[in-house]
Amino acid sequence: MPRTYTVRAVWDDDAKVWVADSDIEGLHIEADSIDAFESTLHDVAAELVAANHVTDADLHKFTARDLIPAIVFVKPEPQAA
Repeated sequence: MPRTYTVRAVWDDDAKVWVADSDIEGLHIEADSIDAFESTLHDVAAELVAANHVTDADLHKFTARDLIPAIVFVKPEPQAA
């Protein structure tokens, strides 16, 4: 069952914020800075995976170790000045 989820920060030029592009259901982040984005990501991502991607059947079928996902944050490349 081990699964890897990917989160990318994408700049929304209209709103002037970083937004999440991810395969984690329910993950919606808007932040003014990459640091704030990453902080919010660490605060909510694991809980959203547990709430939206793990079923009761999974809890009985797999060990806790197998249920812990890998969450990969892909930071955007620095913009040239």
